[in-house]
Amino acid sequence: MRCVGLIAAVVICLGAVVCRAERPNILLIVADDLGYADVGFHGCKDIPTPHLDALASSGVRFTDGYVSGPYCSPTRAGLLTGRYQQRFGHEFNPGGAKAGLPVTEHTIADRLKAAGYVTGIVGKWHLGTEETMHPLRRGFDEFFGFLGGAHSYFEARGIMRGTEPVERIEYTTDDFAREAASFIERHNGKPWFLYLAFNAVHTPMHATEERLARFAHISDERRRTYAAMTLAMDEAVGRVLEKLRATGQSGNTLVMFISDNGGPTMPGTTVNGSSNAPLRGSKRTTLEGGIRVPFVIAWQGRIQPGVYRHPVIQLDLAATALAAAGLPLDESIEGVNLLPYLDGSKSGSPHEALFWRFGQQMAIRQGDFKLVRYDSNADTLIGRRNQPVTPPKLYNLAEDIGETNDLAATMPDKVRELQAKWDEWNRSNVPPLWGGGRRNAQGDGTD
Repeated sequence: MRCVGLIAAVVICLGAVVCRAERPNILLIVADDLGYADVGFHGCKDIPTPHLDALASSGVRFTDGYVSGPYCSPTRAGLLTGRYQQRFGHEFNPGGAKAGLPVTEHTIADRLKAAGYVTGIVGKWHLGTEETMHPLRRGFDEFFGFLGGAHSYFEARGIMRGTEPVERIEYTTDDFAREAASFIERHNGKPWFLYLAFNAVHTPMHATEERLARFAHISDERRRTYAAMTLAMDEAVGRVLEKLRATGQSGNTLVMFISDNGGPTMPGTTVNGSSNAPLRGSKRTTLEGGIRVPFVIAWQGRIQPGVYRHPVIQLDLAATALAAAGLPLDESIEGVNLLPYLDGSKSGSPHEALFWRFGQQMAIRQGDFKLVRYDSNADTLIGRRNQPVTPPKLYNLAEDIGETNDLAATMPDKVRELQAKWDEWNRSNVPPLWGGGRRNAQGDGTD
Protein backbone atom coordinates (compact mmCIF):
# COMPACT_ATOMS: atom_id res chain seq x y z
CA MET A 1 0.00 0.00 0.00
CA ARG A 2 1.14 3.54 -0.74
CA CYS A 3 0.42 6.58 1.37
CA VAL A 4 -0.12 9.33 -1.20
CA GLY A 5 1.27 12.64 -0.08
CA LEU A 6 2.26 11.49 3.42
CA ILE A 7 5.48 13.46 3.27
CA ALA A 8 3.55 16.58 2.36
CA ALA A 9 1.34 16.06 5.38
CA VAL A 10 4.23 16.26 7.76
CA VAL A 11 6.40 18.93 6.15
CA ILE A 12 9.33 19.79 8.37
CA CYS A 13 9.72 23.52 8.94
CA LEU A 14 13.13 24.92 9.82
CA GLY A 15 14.39 21.36 9.93
CA ALA A 16 12.77 20.58 13.25
CA VAL A 17 9.17 21.64 13.78
CA VAL A 18 6.17 20.53 11.76
CA CYS A 19 4.25 23.41 10.21
CA ARG A 20 1.13 23.92 12.28
CA ALA A 21 -1.04 24.36 9.19
CA GLU A 22 0.04 20.94 7.91
CA ARG A 23 -0.63 19.04 11.11
CA PRO A 24 -3.52 16.61 10.77
CA ASN A 25 -6.46 16.46 13.09
CA ILE A 26 -6.60 13.21 15.05
CA LEU A 27 -9.87 11.42 15.82
CA LEU A 28 -9.59 8.39 18.09
CA ILE A 29 -12.84 6.43 18.47
CA VAL A 30 -13.20 3.64 21.04
CA ALA A 31 -16.13 1.26 21.38
CA ASP A 32 -16.77 -0.38 24.74
CA ASP A 33 -17.05 -4.19 24.93
CA LEU A 34 -17.77 -4.59 21.21
CA GLY A 35 -17.61 -8.18 20.00
CA TYR A 36 -15.05 -9.08 17.33
CA ALA A 37 -17.80 -10.52 15.14
CA ASP A 38 -20.28 -7.66 15.54
CA VAL A 39 -19.28 -5.36 12.70
CA GLY A 40 -20.10 -5.82 9.05
CA PHE A 41 -16.46 -5.68 8.00
CA HIS A 42 -15.94 -8.83 10.08
CA GLY A 43 -18.93 -10.53 8.54
CA CYS A 44 -21.76 -9.63 10.94
CA LYS A 45 -25.15 -10.35 9.35
CA ASP A 46 -27.76 -9.48 11.97
CA ILE A 47 -26.54 -5.99 12.97
CA PRO A 48 -26.00 -3.38 10.24
CA THR A 49 -22.92 -1.18 10.76
CA PRO A 50 -22.76 0.74 7.47
CA HIS A 51 -20.80 3.71 8.80
CA LEU A 52 -18.13 1.61 10.48
CA ASP A 53 -17.97 -0.55 7.36
CA ALA A 54 -17.49 2.55 5.22
CA LEU A 55 -14.71 3.71 7.53
CA ALA A 56 -13.01 0.32 7.25
CA SER A 57 -13.39 0.37 3.46
CA SER A 58 -11.88 3.84 3.24
CA GLY A 59 -8.85 2.90 5.33
CA VAL A 60 -6.92 -0.09 6.55
CA ARG A 61 -8.61 -2.95 8.38
CA PHE A 62 -6.27 -4.87 10.69
CA THR A 63 -7.17 -8.55 10.93
CA ASP A 64 -4.82 -9.08 13.88
CA GLY A 65 -5.41 -5.92 15.90
CA TYR A 66 -4.98 -6.31 19.65
CA VAL A 67 -5.34 -4.43 22.89
CA SER A 68 -2.87 -4.81 25.76
CA GLY A 69 -5.41 -6.06 28.28
CA PRO A 70 -8.82 -7.75 28.42
CA TYR A 71 -10.47 -5.07 30.58
CA CYS A 72 -11.66 -1.51 30.03
CA SER A 73 -9.51 0.75 32.18
CA PRO A 74 -6.09 -0.93 31.76
CA THR A 75 -6.50 -0.92 27.99
CA ARG A 76 -7.33 2.79 28.03
CA ALA A 77 -4.30 3.49 30.20
CA GLY A 78 -2.12 1.79 27.61
CA LEU A 79 -3.92 3.50 24.75
CA LEU A 80 -3.45 7.04 26.04
CA THR A 81 0.16 6.59 27.15
CA GLY A 82 1.46 4.35 24.37
CA ARG A 83 2.98 2.13 27.06
CA TYR A 84 2.18 -1.29 28.43
CA GLN A 85 0.08 -0.45 31.48
CA GLN A 86 1.88 -3.12 33.52
CA ARG A 87 4.92 -0.82 33.46
CA PHE A 88 3.19 1.57 35.85
CA GLY A 89 0.84 -0.68 37.83
CA HIS A 90 -2.45 -0.02 36.03
CA GLU A 91 -3.11 -3.71 35.50
CA PHE A 92 -6.74 -3.89 36.63
CA ASN A 93 -9.78 -1.67 36.75
CA PRO A 94 -9.36 1.04 39.41
CA GLY A 95 -10.45 -0.17 42.83
CA GLY A 96 -11.14 2.64 45.29
CA ALA A 97 -11.63 6.38 45.07
CA LYS A 98 -7.93 7.23 44.74
CA ALA A 99 -7.06 4.68 42.07
CA GLY A 100 -6.49 5.72 38.48
CA LEU A 101 -3.91 6.49 35.81
CA PRO A 102 -0.80 7.51 37.79
CA VAL A 103 -0.09 11.22 37.52
CA THR A 104 3.52 10.37 36.69
CA GLU A 105 2.37 9.17 33.26
CA HIS A 106 2.06 11.50 30.27
CA THR A 107 -0.90 11.06 27.94
CA ILE A 108 -0.93 11.68 24.21
CA ALA A 109 -3.28 14.57 25.02
CA ASP A 110 -0.51 16.09 27.19
CA ARG A 111 1.94 15.79 24.33
CA LEU A 112 -0.39 17.07 21.61
CA LYS A 113 -1.62 19.98 23.72
CA ALA A 114 1.97 21.04 24.36
CA ALA A 115 2.49 20.98 20.59
CA GLY A 116 -0.39 23.37 19.97
CA TYR A 117 -3.33 20.98 19.49
CA VAL A 118 -6.77 21.64 20.90
CA THR A 119 -7.67 18.49 22.81
CA GLY A 120 -11.00 17.05 23.84
CA ILE A 121 -12.57 13.92 25.26
CA VAL A 122 -16.19 12.95 24.79
CA GLY A 123 -17.55 9.88 26.59
CA LYS A 124 -16.15 7.43 29.12
CA TRP A 125 -12.98 8.22 31.10
CA HIS A 126 -12.51 5.34 33.59
CA LEU A 127 -8.98 6.43 34.50
CA GLY A 128 -9.65 7.87 37.94
CA THR A 129 -12.08 10.20 39.68
CA GLU A 130 -9.65 12.15 41.85
CA GLU A 131 -9.21 15.81 40.94
CA THR A 132 -5.60 15.20 39.91
CA MET A 133 -6.75 12.44 37.54
CA HIS A 134 -9.58 14.37 35.91
CA PRO A 135 -9.34 14.62 32.10
CA LEU A 136 -8.84 18.38 32.35
CA ARG A 137 -5.70 17.66 34.38
CA ARG A 138 -4.44 15.00 31.95
CA GLY A 139 -3.97 17.08 28.85
CA PHE A 140 -7.55 17.64 27.69
CA ASP A 141 -8.94 21.13 27.12
CA GLU A 142 -12.55 19.95 26.99
CA PHE A 143 -14.50 17.11 28.57
CA PHE A 144 -18.07 15.93 28.15
CA GLY A 145 -18.89 12.55 29.65
CA PHE A 146 -18.54 10.54 32.83
CA LEU A 147 -15.60 9.54 34.97
CA GLY A 148 -16.47 5.96 35.95
CA GLY A 149 -16.59 2.61 34.20
CA ALA A 150 -20.29 2.30 33.38
CA HIS A 151 -23.26 4.62 33.15
CA SER A 152 -26.97 4.70 32.41
CA TYR A 153 -27.71 5.66 28.82
CA PHE A 154 -30.75 7.72 29.83
CA GLU A 155 -29.88 9.39 33.15
CA ALA A 156 -27.90 12.62 33.37
CA ARG A 157 -26.59 12.08 36.89
CA GLY A 158 -22.82 11.69 36.69
CA ILE A 159 -22.49 13.29 33.25
CA MET A 160 -20.24 16.34 33.30
CA ARG A 161 -19.23 19.17 31.04
CA GLY A 162 -15.78 20.01 32.25
CA THR A 163 -16.22 19.89 36.02
CA GLU A 164 -19.88 20.93 36.03
CA PRO A 165 -22.79 18.46 36.15
CA VAL A 166 -25.10 18.17 33.15
CA GLU A 167 -28.78 18.40 34.02
CA ARG A 168 -30.35 16.64 31.05
CA ILE A 169 -29.41 14.12 28.38
CA GLU A 170 -31.36 12.15 25.79
CA TYR A 171 -29.34 8.98 25.15
CA THR A 172 -25.61 8.96 25.85
CA THR A 173 -24.57 7.57 22.47
CA ASP A 174 -26.53 10.28 20.67
CA ASP A 175 -25.33 12.96 23.07
CA PHE A 176 -21.72 11.94 22.56
CA ALA A 177 -22.18 12.14 18.79
CA ARG A 178 -23.61 15.64 19.11
CA GLU A 179 -20.78 16.83 21.35
CA ALA A 180 -18.10 15.28 19.14
CA ALA A 181 -19.59 16.90 16.04
CA SER A 182 -19.68 20.23 17.85
CA PHE A 183 -16.02 19.93 18.83
CA ILE A 184 -15.05 19.19 15.22
CA GLU A 185 -17.00 22.17 13.91
CA ARG A 186 -15.88 24.65 16.56
CA HIS A 187 -12.20 23.90 16.10
CA ASN A 188 -12.10 23.78 12.32
CA GLY A 189 -8.97 25.55 11.06
CA LYS A 190 -6.67 24.54 13.90
CA PRO A 191 -5.13 21.15 14.68
CA TRP A 192 -7.23 19.17 17.14
CA PHE A 193 -7.23 15.81 18.89
CA LEU A 194 -10.57 14.29 19.86
CA TYR A 195 -10.87 11.12 21.94
CA LEU A 196 -14.40 9.83 21.39
CA ALA A 197 -14.88 7.05 23.92
CA PHE A 198 -18.36 5.55 23.72
CA ASN A 199 -19.86 3.61 26.63
CA ALA A 200 -21.70 1.63 23.95
CA VAL A 201 -22.04 -1.30 23.97
CA HIS A 202 -21.20 -1.81 27.65
CA THR A 203 -23.95 -2.69 30.11
CA PRO A 204 -26.48 -1.59 31.29
CA MET A 205 -28.48 -2.86 28.36
CA HIS A 206 -30.30 0.32 27.38
CA ALA A 207 -31.65 1.05 23.92
CA THR A 208 -34.15 3.47 22.41
CA GLU A 209 -37.55 2.11 21.49
CA GLU A 210 -37.31 3.08 17.82
CA ARG A 211 -34.02 1.22 17.42
CA LEU A 212 -35.28 -1.81 19.30
CA ALA A 213 -38.21 -1.97 16.89
CA ARG A 214 -35.80 -2.45 13.99
CA PHE A 215 -34.61 -5.73 15.53
CA ALA A 216 -37.93 -7.30 16.46
CA HIS A 217 -36.91 -10.33 14.40
CA ILE A 218 -34.10 -11.20 16.85
CA SER A 219 -35.69 -13.54 19.38
CA ASP A 220 -33.00 -13.31 22.06
CA GLU A 221 -33.82 -10.21 24.10
CA ARG A 222 -30.24 -9.50 25.13
CA ARG A 223 -28.94 -9.81 21.58
CA ARG A 224 -31.82 -7.66 20.32
CA THR A 225 -30.97 -4.87 22.78
CA TYR A 226 -27.28 -5.20 21.99
CA ALA A 227 -28.06 -4.87 18.29
CA ALA A 228 -30.01 -1.67 18.89
CA MET A 229 -27.15 -0.27 20.98
CA THR A 230 -24.61 -1.16 18.31
CA LEU A 231 -26.76 0.47 15.65
CA ALA A 232 -26.87 3.64 17.75
CA MET A 233 -23.09 3.69 17.99
CA ASP A 234 -22.71 3.14 14.25
CA GLU A 235 -25.12 5.99 13.57
CA ALA A 236 -23.13 8.17 15.97
CA VAL A 237 -19.91 7.39 14.12
CA GLY A 238 -21.67 8.27 10.88
CA ARG A 239 -22.78 11.61 12.28
CA VAL A 240 -19.24 12.46 13.35
CA LEU A 241 -17.70 11.43 10.02
CA GLU A 242 -20.34 13.44 8.18
CA LYS A 243 -19.33 16.51 10.19
CA LEU A 244 -15.76 16.00 9.01
CA ARG A 245 -17.00 15.94 5.41
CA ALA A 246 -19.34 18.89 5.83
CA THR A 247 -16.59 21.06 7.31
CA GLY A 248 -14.01 20.04 4.73
CA GLN A 249 -11.76 18.30 7.25
CA SER A 250 -11.86 14.69 6.01
CA GLY A 251 -8.63 14.96 4.05
CA ASN A 252 -6.73 16.35 7.02
CA THR A 253 -7.97 14.00 9.72
CA LEU A 254 -6.39 10.75 10.86
CA VAL A 255 -9.22 8.51 12.10
CA MET A 256 -8.61 5.46 14.28
CA PHE A 257 -11.19 3.00 15.63
CA ILE A 258 -10.92 0.09 18.07
CA SER A 259 -12.87 -1.70 20.77
CA ASP A 260 -11.33 -1.50 24.23
CA ASN A 261 -11.43 -5.29 24.64
CA GLY A 262 -13.29 -8.31 23.35
CA GLY A 263 -16.98 -8.84 23.90
CA PRO A 264 -18.01 -10.13 27.36
CA THR A 265 -19.55 -13.46 26.38
CA MET A 266 -18.88 -15.59 29.48
CA PRO A 267 -20.26 -15.67 33.02
CA GLY A 268 -18.13 -13.82 35.53
CA THR A 269 -18.42 -10.42 33.88
CA THR A 270 -21.18 -8.16 32.59
CA VAL A 271 -22.41 -10.13 29.56
CA ASN A 272 -23.96 -7.92 26.88
CA GLY A 273 -25.03 -10.21 24.03
CA SER A 274 -21.89 -9.82 21.90
CA SER A 275 -20.09 -12.41 19.80
CA ASN A 276 -16.34 -12.90 19.27
CA ALA A 277 -16.61 -15.65 16.65
CA PRO A 278 -14.48 -17.27 15.33
CA LEU A 279 -12.32 -16.41 18.32
CA ARG A 280 -12.39 -18.37 21.56
CA GLY A 281 -12.72 -16.67 24.90
CA SER A 282 -14.17 -13.46 26.25
CA LYS A 283 -13.40 -10.16 27.83
CA ARG A 284 -11.30 -10.80 31.00
CA THR A 285 -9.34 -13.65 29.38
CA THR A 286 -6.06 -13.60 27.50
CA LEU A 287 -7.53 -15.85 24.83
CA GLU A 288 -8.06 -14.18 21.46
CA GLY A 289 -11.68 -13.37 22.27
CA GLY A 290 -10.54 -11.13 25.10
CA ILE A 291 -7.77 -9.19 23.37
CA ARG A 292 -8.24 -9.25 19.57
CA VAL A 293 -10.59 -6.47 18.50
CA PRO A 294 -11.97 -4.57 15.48
CA PHE A 295 -9.14 -2.21 14.51
CA VAL A 296 -9.19 0.41 11.72
CA ILE A 297 -7.01 3.35 10.65
CA ALA A 298 -8.16 5.72 7.91
CA TRP A 299 -6.73 8.93 6.47
CA GLN A 300 -8.44 10.08 3.29
CA GLY A 301 -6.00 10.66 0.47
CA ARG A 302 -3.03 9.67 2.61
CA ILE A 303 -3.52 5.97 3.44
CA GLN A 304 -4.41 3.60 0.65
CA PRO A 305 -7.37 1.36 1.60
CA GLY A 306 -6.54 -2.26 2.25
CA VAL A 307 -6.18 -5.10 4.73
CA TYR A 308 -3.16 -5.50 7.02
CA ARG A 309 -2.41 -8.93 8.48
CA HIS A 310 0.60 -8.45 10.76
CA PRO A 311 -0.14 -8.19 14.50
CA VAL A 312 -0.54 -4.66 15.87
CA ILE A 313 -1.65 -3.36 19.26
CA GLN A 314 -3.51 -0.30 20.53
CA LEU A 315 -0.26 1.12 21.92
CA ASP A 316 0.63 1.74 18.27
CA LEU A 317 -2.19 4.24 17.92
CA ALA A 318 -0.51 6.64 20.32
CA ALA A 319 2.78 6.34 18.44
CA THR A 320 1.03 6.74 15.09
CA ALA A 321 -0.87 9.83 16.24
CA LEU A 322 2.24 11.50 17.63
CA ALA A 323 4.24 10.71 14.50
CA ALA A 324 1.48 12.06 12.25
CA ALA A 325 1.61 15.28 14.27
CA GLY A 326 5.34 15.44 13.69
CA LEU A 327 6.27 14.82 17.31
CA PRO A 328 9.27 12.69 18.30
CA LEU A 329 8.71 9.31 19.92
CA ASP A 330 10.82 9.11 23.04
CA GLU A 331 11.95 5.87 24.63
CA SER A 332 8.93 5.73 26.95
CA ILE A 333 6.60 5.08 23.99
CA GLU A 334 6.36 1.33 23.38
CA GLY A 335 3.94 1.52 20.49
CA VAL A 336 5.15 1.64 16.89
CA ASN A 337 4.33 4.29 14.30
CA LEU A 338 2.31 2.30 11.77
CA LEU A 339 2.32 4.86 8.96
CA PRO A 340 5.53 3.58 7.29
CA TYR A 341 4.08 0.06 7.26
CA LEU A 342 0.93 1.34 5.61
CA ASP A 343 2.62 3.42 2.92
CA GLY A 344 5.05 0.64 2.00
CA SER A 345 8.23 2.37 3.14
CA LYS A 346 8.70 -0.37 5.75
CA SER A 347 8.00 -4.07 5.32
CA GLY A 348 7.64 -6.95 7.70
CA SER A 349 5.94 -6.94 11.08
CA PRO A 350 5.97 -3.85 13.32
CA HIS A 351 6.57 -6.06 16.39
CA GLU A 352 8.85 -8.99 17.09
CA ALA A 353 6.37 -10.07 19.77
CA LEU A 354 3.34 -8.82 21.71
CA PHE A 355 2.81 -9.44 25.43
CA TRP A 356 0.02 -9.64 27.99
CA ARG A 357 -0.18 -9.96 31.77
CA PHE A 358 -3.46 -9.86 33.66
CA GLY A 359 -2.96 -11.19 37.16
CA GLN A 360 -2.04 -14.85 36.80
CA GLN A 361 -3.10 -14.85 33.18
CA MET A 362 -0.43 -14.21 30.53
CA ALA A 363 0.20 -14.43 26.81
CA ILE A 364 2.87 -13.79 24.25
CA ARG A 365 2.41 -13.81 20.49
CA GLN A 366 5.44 -14.12 18.23
CA GLY A 367 4.71 -14.67 14.57
CA ASP A 368 1.88 -17.18 14.34
CA PHE A 369 2.59 -18.81 17.70
CA LYS A 370 0.91 -17.82 20.94
CA LEU A 371 1.73 -19.09 24.42
CA VAL A 372 -1.08 -18.40 26.86
CA ARG A 373 -2.24 -19.07 30.41
CA TYR A 374 -5.87 -18.13 30.78
CA ASP A 375 -8.71 -18.14 33.27
CA SER A 376 -9.98 -21.71 33.46
CA ASN A 377 -13.56 -20.37 33.43
CA ALA A 378 -13.01 -20.17 29.69
CA ASP A 379 -13.06 -23.96 29.63
CA THR A 380 -15.90 -24.53 32.09
CA LEU A 381 -18.25 -21.62 31.24
CA ILE A 382 -19.70 -21.83 34.74
CA GLY A 383 -18.70 -18.40 35.96
CA ARG A 384 -17.09 -19.33 39.26
CA ARG A 385 -14.87 -16.69 40.79
CA ASN A 386 -11.23 -17.17 41.73
CA GLN A 387 -10.74 -20.05 39.35
CA PRO A 388 -7.09 -20.99 38.73
CA VAL A 389 -5.47 -20.35 35.37
CA THR A 390 -4.60 -23.11 32.97
CA PRO A 391 -1.06 -24.43 32.47
CA PRO A 392 0.74 -22.74 29.55
CA LYS A 393 -0.82 -23.71 26.24
CA LEU A 394 0.64 -23.20 22.78
CA TYR A 395 -1.39 -22.42 19.68
CA ASN A 396 -0.57 -21.76 16.04
CA LEU A 397 -3.01 -18.98 15.23
CA ALA A 398 -2.46 -19.24 11.47
CA GLU A 399 -3.88 -22.76 11.56
CA ASP A 400 -6.03 -22.57 14.69
CA ILE A 401 -7.57 -19.14 15.21
CA GLY A 402 -10.04 -20.68 17.66
CA GLU A 403 -7.22 -21.86 19.99
CA THR A 404 -8.44 -25.45 20.25
CA ASN A 405 -5.34 -27.50 19.41
CA ASP A 406 -2.75 -27.21 22.20
CA LEU A 407 0.76 -27.85 20.81
CA ALA A 408 2.64 -27.52 24.10
CA ALA A 409 3.32 -31.23 24.51
CA THR A 410 4.61 -31.67 20.96
CA MET A 411 6.62 -28.41 20.78
CA PRO A 412 8.30 -28.03 24.20
CA ASP A 413 11.21 -26.04 22.75
CA LYS A 414 8.82 -23.40 21.41
CA VAL A 415 7.11 -23.23 24.80
CA ARG A 416 10.44 -22.62 26.53
CA GLU A 417 11.46 -20.03 23.94
CA LEU A 418 8.27 -18.01 24.27
CA GLN A 419 8.18 -18.32 28.05
CA ALA A 420 11.74 -16.97 28.23
CA LYS A 421 10.81 -14.00 26.05
CA TRP A 422 7.76 -13.27 28.18
CA ASP A 423 9.84 -13.55 31.37
CA GLU A 424 12.31 -11.04 29.97
CA TRP A 425 9.49 -8.61 29.14
CA ASN A 426 7.89 -9.13 32.54
CA ARG A 427 11.05 -8.13 34.39
CA SER A 428 10.35 -4.52 33.43
CA ASN A 429 6.83 -4.62 34.86
CA VAL A 430 5.80 -3.56 38.36
CA PRO A 431 3.28 -5.08 40.78
CA PRO A 432 -0.32 -3.92 40.32
CA LEU A 433 -1.14 -0.76 42.25
CA TRP A 434 -4.51 -2.23 43.18
CA GLY A 435 -6.67 -5.28 42.55
CA GLY A 436 -4.26 -8.13 43.16
CA GLY A 437 -5.58 -10.08 40.20
CA ARG A 438 -8.41 -11.99 41.78
CA ARG A 439 -11.62 -10.08 42.25
CA ASN A 440 -10.82 -7.65 39.45
CA ALA A 441 -9.86 -10.40 37.01
CA GLN A 442 -13.17 -12.14 37.64
CA GLY A 443 -15.40 -9.12 37.16
CA ASP A 444 -16.33 -6.62 39.84
CA GLY A 445 -19.27 -4.86 38.27
CA THR A 446 -17.24 -1.80 37.20
CA ASP A 447 -15.60 -3.35 34.16
